[in-house]
Amino acid sequence: MQPLSQFLQEAVGLIWGPPMIILLVGGGLWLTLQGRFYPFRHLSHSLAILTGRYDRANAAGDISHRQALSAALAGTLGLGNLAGVALALSAGGPGAIFWMWLSALVGISTKFFTGSLAVMYRGHDTNGQLQGGPMYVIEQGLGRQWKPLAVFFAIAGLLGTLPAFQINQLTEVITTQLPAEAMALPEWVWLSLLGALLMALVASVIWGGLQRLAMVAVTLVPSMVILYLIMTVSVLAQHASDLPGILATIFYQAWSPDAIYGGLLGVMIIGISRGAFSNEAGIGTEVMAHGAAKTDEPIREGLVASLGPIIDTLIVCTATALVILATGVLTPDTELSGIDLTLQAFGEGIGLFGTLGVSVMVLVLSLTTVITFWYYGHKCFGYLFGADKAAVFKYLYLLTVFLGAVLSIEVVFYFLIGFYGLMAIPTMTATLLLAPHVKAQARRYFQMRSDTPP
Repeated sequence: MQPLSQFLQEAVGLIWGPPMIILLVGGGLWLTLQGRFYPFRHLSHSLAILTGRYDRANAAGDISHRQALSAALAGTLGLGNLAGVALALSAGGPGAIFWMWLSALVGISTKFFTGSLAVMYRGHDTNGQLQGGPMYVIEQGLGRQWKPLAVFFAIAGLLGTLPAFQINQLTEVITTQLPAEAMALPEWVWLSLLGALLMALVASVIWGGLQRLAMVAVTLVPSMVILYLIMTVSVLAQHASDLPGILATIFYQAWSPDAIYGGLLGVMIIGISRGAFSNEAGIGTEVMAHGAAKTDEPIREGLVASLGPIIDTLIVCTATALVILATGVLTPDTELSGIDLTLQAFGEGIGLFGTLGVSVMVLVLSLTTVITFWYYGHKCFGYLFGADKAAVFKYLYLLTVFLGAVLSIEVVFYFLIGFYGLMAIPTMTATLLLAPHVKAQARRYFQMRSDTPP
């Protein structure tokens, strides 16, 4: 198993290496210029859409603009924002945060284009139901001759969104908080009980379909973000005088990093890749959520989608980074990393409330990620095998939830992460080729738009 694990680890390194960064960040920069900075210039309009002013009850789709954004954020907010930022700081130093910001800024335009395409090129499944997602964008926008690329995305999406990795990481966090009495039980007993509990929680939502998922996401995601910001402000208020110096260090270390962090190129790769992995701009998963929005105006959904990296990376990830740097838990000799470093930082800042608050966030946001990933995998399964057979996927998915809790198979995790990254190839290919259509429609939309809802 060791040679296979090493091979997959190297393969994942290649998939998430410099070529992927060039595709995501370079492609995002090109889309930013092509899009004439539309999502930046019309940020207030994006927020107005979320209020429901522009919702149409009779429009095609299943969920509101706000529910679509909440569902997409449910798939991105989680361990990546809490543990991933800590890993970026440990591996790349404070300067990595600057490059994470850069990836988020170009990701805003990427999501504007992918979100617009999600509505512009919707298709129908084998049951005749309206569907959205990169596979439909590719087939409807580029033509049926591109169907192999759509199938490639669906296969990568089906495998890359299986929840074994997220569940395993969640299990590790939960077990560190369990009382000693629980740990006295045989390991297979409490892992099985935990796996069964997580499986039941996930089942209670996915059996309600997209509507229940959207309802859960629109309730839990904003409340968790607000809780996290309250905790962050509570910590940073104690270190307000240090913040200018911390920000200066981030900018300085971005261009003059210490040699131990791999030099300038190493810090760039760490920060940009962590940012891309966090906000998922260009991966394509969020296209499936935004494609379900009740709207006949693609540009509106594109504007809503563009808010994702702002909330996910520029706000939540930045909050994590500032707390870690302000509390001083990131030292050269620390053995802590990932979620442990984040827990330590909030514990240093606001004590038990901080560690419990972060633990609750990990539990809730990890579960919402797993639930949202079910929807993504369900859509890919239905595209590949037919919508009438997609119900089978619920049972397969719940099985991986249980196995992710009781097993720790490194090979499987590398396998899943690799396929997750491969989704970016068809997504960005289609987005770059179809960008002129979005640009033309955006120009017409902003020329015709008035301040009163249609």
